[in-house]
Amino acid sequence: MFESILIANRGEIACRVISTAKELGIETIAVYHHVDRMAPHVKAADRSVELFGDTPTAAYLDIEQIIKVANKTKAQCLHPGYGFLSENAAFAEAVEKNNIVFVGPQPEVIKLMGDKIISREFARKAGIPIAPSVTQTDDLSNFLKEAEKIGFPLLIKASAGGGGKGMSIVREATTLEEQAKIAMSEAERYFADSRIYAELYVENPRHIEVQILGDGQGNIVHAYERECSIQRRFQKVIEESPAPALSVELRDQICTAAVDLASKAKYLNAGTVEFILSPDGSFYFLEMNTRLQVEHPVTEMVCSLDLVKAQLHIAASKTLPYKQSEIKQSGHAIECRICCEEPHNDFRPATGDIKILSVPVANDIRFDSGIVQGQTISAAFDSMIGKLICFGEDRDAAIKNAIGALNDLVILGVSSNIDYLGQILKATDFKEMIIDTGFLEKNKATLLLEPLSEKDSSTVATIAALSLRDFKALALETPEPYASIGAWRNL
Repeated sequence: MFESILIANRGEIACRVISTAKELGIETIAVYHHVDRMAPHVKAADRSVELFGDTPTAAYLDIEQIIKVANKTKAQCLHPGYGFLSENAAFAEAVEKNNIVFVGPQPEVIKLMGDKIISREFARKAGIPIAPSVTQTDDLSNFLKEAEKIGFPLLIKASAGGGGKGMSIVREATTLEEQAKIAMSEAERYFADSRIYAELYVENPRHIEVQILGDGQGNIVHAYERECSIQRRFQKVIEESPAPALSVELRDQICTAAVDLASKAKYLNAGTVEFILSPDGSFYFLEMNTRLQVEHPVTEMVCSLDLVKAQLHIAASKTLPYKQSEIKQSGHAIECRICCEEPHNDFRPATGDIKILSVPVANDIRFDSGIVQGQTISAAFDSMIGKLICFGEDRDAAIKNAIGALNDLVILGVSSNIDYLGQILKATDFKEMIIDTGFLEKNKATLLLEPLSEKDSSTVATIAALSLRDFKALALETPEPYASIGAWRNL
């Protein structure tokens, strides 16, 4: 096993990797921008090195600077987390060129799977089902003509895209050209790559993904599937495992397809193969994420795995830590993404100081975060500040535990989506497994609670503060010299 690891990330995923690395006796090295100097991942690491940049994001995306830090600290391996440089082939290549082990797949595989057009063609040749589609060429009019032949609705996507950028649903020919041009413009602006493609849009689809692990030699195991259909603007909000209302046969077909694709790519380390599932039971390859997913904890809970530990094992030995027969599913897990945002203001990211933070603690509850009480939430990073993951013997029990945990999770001082998440879990359609990627839009009228007035918010904050153990201990502690007098002080 490695002696030292550099985590090229921040927030909850950096804390997550540090936790497992310390368990394995590996020295941990964190990087941080000045705004993160007091952040939990910096304090949790054995060593930390400051990064510099015009903006915080620029610092965490500076390949040359991060490589210099890795060399200077003599880090034996580097974990990219998710986001930032995690799926950047040039970064993985630079890490390897400096004789540092990249905890992730090979640069050429990142490049292959990072290009949606090329990866779809690879999947097609591998025998994995893909939706009818057409790729943009220099001749836009011909692209539009071929796209119309597929039929409507169509989904236009950027080849290098992600996070819903450069993506739109087109329902009629009259808007096709306009939407294609908008997608190309967004693709160029966000990814410096204007290539797009159009595919048949599956109405009321579900989003199913499969966790895989590979040794780089074509040997692959899967850790079953996750349901990721509860989405807003193509961004996941709630994930769970196993996927509900999925037959044993269909689950096996989807997992087998994921393994086949990863095997043909000779995939190394952890990755996720994503599929769109049609109401009629047919499924299509969507994309492959060449990194650890945000929602990996639900898989860890139901399969009793530590995926970061598995990643480090594979990176160190190039062998799989498990046989397929050793990976079993048991129980049910649900993850809620906790975001600082204003649900009543079109989910605008929220900023401010976390004045009060109280996290529920139980054996069947896990809160992965990179925040502490008193921390400032800025607009420099993504609005997600943590993940609440809850386990139950079955789905109903997991939902009940998650609702209770959300009720017990207190974040005051900055707006969050905690109440909104609770409403989703309480929704009849969610409980009855009537879910697809349009769930939030269909149920939006019942998911938003009336916001508290400023006066009520202050009252809640006061009550919450008085209920915290540390606050009560401080407030009720008898000061000197009266404490030394004992009971006589009352006479």
